[in-house]
Amino acid sequence: MPTLNLGFLASHGGSNMQAIINACKSGQVDANPCVVISNNSDSQALHRAKNEGIPYYHISTATHADGVDDAMIEAFEKHNVDVIILAGYMKKLGDKVINRFKGKILNIHPALLPKYGGKGMYGKFVHEAVLMAGEKVSGPTVHIVDIVYDHGRILAQKEVPVYPDDNVDTLSARVLEQEHILYPETIQKIANGEIVL
Repeated sequence: MPTLNLGFLASHGGSNMQAIINACKSGQVDANPCVVISNNSDSQALHRAKNEGIPYYHISTATHADGVDDAMIEAFEKHNVDVIILAGYMKKLGDKVINRFKGKILNIHPALLPKYGGKGMYGKFVHEAVLMAGEKVSGPTVHIVDIVYDHGRILAQKEVPVYPDDNVDTLSARVLEQEHILYPETIQKIANGEIVL
């Protein structure tokens, strides 16, 4: 039996989520993807969950005006989630969820934290900042989520070269490719005890 039950939060495409699901199915990651929550009723992430036969929920202020945190906690507890995986979740998590699953919520950021993190630093904005600064390397960071954006303990990083002729799209694609490798690898290290949360 898999050692970890994973719950996912995703807003849009969910490609990192799919990479982790694929790694679980292939046996590369000893974990069970058991629930997906999206704040976007039409997100690709929910379609992916449906295709994979994973229980899924649309939870947002549209569905739970006063109780998004409570609804999330209820769904995660119903499915016995051990670790929550943020996979392109574009809302700030509520303190109640963070405190309930303290130290058990992971995020992947498309730069080498602590550089280029913080409020407003996501997606293309991160890669634009890296290019503007003339960095020679970038790459993804897996970290624990706390109440400050991109602030929690760093669990893993992977360097990616930045080339002189890079633009946001080329750099983003190269970093995303490594995200799809690093995130499953990090989860497996948690599953086998190499990384202790």
